[in-house]
Amino acid sequence: MNARSWWLMMSVGLGIMLNPLNSSMVSVAIPRLQEDFRLNYTVVSWIIFSFYIASAIAQPVLGRASDLFGRRKIFLAGLLVSFLASLFAPLSPSFGWLVVFRVVQSIGTSMIVAVGMAIVRIHMTEKQATALSILSIFLSGAAAIGPFVGGLLIHWWDWHAIFLVNIPFVIASSILAWKVIPKDEASSTQGLVKNIDIPGILLFAMGLVGLLYGLLSINSSHGHLGMDAMIGLAGLLMLILFVRHELRTTTPFIPLRVFAQYPALTWVNIQFIVVNLLFYSLFFGIPSYLQLVRQISDYHTGILMLSLGLCSVAVSPIAGRWIERSGPRPALITAACLMAIGSIWLVTLNESSPVVSVCLALAAFGISNGLNSVGMQAALFQSSPKEMAGVAAGLFNTSRYMGTILSSLLIGIIMGNAFSFEGFRILGVMLTIIAIGLVLMNWRFKESTQRQVN
Repeated sequence: MNARSWWLMMSVGLGIMLNPLNSSMVSVAIPRLQEDFRLNYTVVSWIIFSFYIASAIAQPVLGRASDLFGRRKIFLAGLLVSFLASLFAPLSPSFGWLVVFRVVQSIGTSMIVAVGMAIVRIHMTEKQATALSILSIFLSGAAAIGPFVGGLLIHWWDWHAIFLVNIPFVIASSILAWKVIPKDEASSTQGLVKNIDIPGILLFAMGLVGLLYGLLSINSSHGHLGMDAMIGLAGLLMLILFVRHELRTTTPFIPLRVFAQYPALTWVNIQFIVVNLLFYSLFFGIPSYLQLVRQISDYHTGILMLSLGLCSVAVSPIAGRWIERSGPRPALITAACLMAIGSIWLVTLNESSPVVSVCLALAAFGISNGLNSVGMQAALFQSSPKEMAGVAAGLFNTSRYMGTILSSLLIGIIMGNAFSFEGFRILGVMLTIIAIGLVLMNWRFKESTQRQVN
């Protein structure tokens, strides 16, 4: 690759890393936010929900919008939105405003991710696979070090720093992108509204938020359960209407018909939801256990969480070679077994267990995540025809976000108003049951992946 290609890749890499970095740094900030804003655990969990719901909606929509407005324009606009959100979030006068800025930040970083890979594919004509693998390191590496960076920043400053740390990366990416990303050809915005399923997006967003709010209110003690139940039922009704609308519209936000047409693809996405449910339940649960139950500092929590990310990054290239030789099934079965072992290990932890025990559970989930990140992608390619690769990738990302949202929901329902050791033990039992189910699911996976679509 020539020098311009390297600078192009660096500009995109610095931009796309903002989404996984900000989604993972917050895992260490939950106890501090709960303390500063004097809120219960259920309310504070919306700092997680808001980011993933906004990302699930924004990335596919903005990916389509980039075809009309131009990828360079969307990339630069995403950097500007991310800059403004990172600048104003620390000034939030209330938790509600912080959630608003968190949503804005999610939209901005989603704009960058939605077009970053496409920019590299289009404008780099040599060693494209190498470039994409390097960008994947930006994504996985940022997610891996996020808790460590978050713990370090909160320890030396406060939670405000996890937003301000984005600004240098945004500025560097903006300068490089302005100089090295080629300008877009003139494009027309006609048909934008026609090509984007606005009713479907609104039904999906309002239905999901309403249902989550209703379910999270089960353990709430604010005395409005009747109203909360009505909001939850209204959300469920909107999601039913969303399904009905998506099956009828010609340009659906989530092409649900694909699930009926390609059962193997459906099976892959279901497994991916479960995988992310397990992984992110531990990812968001362990830091709160360490800080609130074990009274371990933000800084040391971040260091311990680093074992999760480092194991994941280290295993990914090994997983790639293994899967090339043996296919995805052996790696996915191994990953599911490791998740089951890690979940059982969580149940054995007590309020005075050595921290090395926590690291063993983190390592098991980290190795499984490295295997799953490659194995699930390979399974996706096997189960989807080439002509619908874009649709399959979009559904795959949606499944990822649904798994993360469900993980936060599971923790919120179990913990209620306060994170406790008893709740953490119940969470471990629930994860064990789900992980054993995933192991059994992967035995069934053989039949699905053998139905490769050509």
